[in-house]
Amino acid sequence: MPPIAANLQAVRRRICDAQGDERREVTIIAVSKQKPVAAIREAFDAGCRDFGENYVQEALPKIAALRDLAITWHFIGHLQTNKARDVAERFDWVHGVDRARVAAALSKSRPASKGDLNVCLQVNISGEATKGGVAPEQAIALALEVGAMPALRVRGLMGMSDPDAPMPEQRAQFARLRHAFQAVAAAGIAVDTLSMGMSQDLEAAVAEGATMVRIGTALFGARQGKAAA
Repeated sequence: MPPIAANLQAVRRRICDAQGDERREVTIIAVSKQKPVAAIREAFDAGCRDFGENYVQEALPKIAALRDLAITWHFIGHLQTNKARDVAERFDWVHGVDRARVAAALSKSRPASKGDLNVCLQVNISGEATKGGVAPEQAIALALEVGAMPALRVRGLMGMSDPDAPMPEQRAQFARLRHAFQAVAAAGIAVDTLSMGMSQDLEAAVAEGATMVRIGTALFGARQGKAAA
């Protein structure tokens, strides 16, 4: 069995174990930053259909080289307004929108032929100054503002835990995102996505209701410098 296929099975087992008796669909976003096209093809052959990229300039050649595959592309990095056009034109999802200005740039640049761009709003659930995102209590206001913009569809929220925190604290942080998600839904916004959890904390995220997890190292192995596309 190819290594990536075996790794994907292991990740699926971890998700299953973390769910306990509850069973729901959890989408695995294969985080392919700094990984070559060949590795992405291997992951696709293993069953991955959703791929996440952090850097626009690295992602664009990969997207072009893999246009023969039915891949759903997720932009999961920090997005600057000067890169919004490329993301709006090439990606299907954007995780991490935390400013109305960035959302407006995406809305303006989204081609009508591609349909609405799926957006997850980033919430800072760990309190770390190094992480982006609005405070949980600001999620409703941002969701209402972004949801009113044409060509964008607010699908849910995204957040990252403190990777060095013990699992109970990670769960508490992910619970903050879940509560913010529930508040946004209660405000009348039709959200369906909780994007939270990575290789090191997916168990805590899945236990708190993640519907998407962003997995890089556990699928592709540790990154050793930038790989050529």
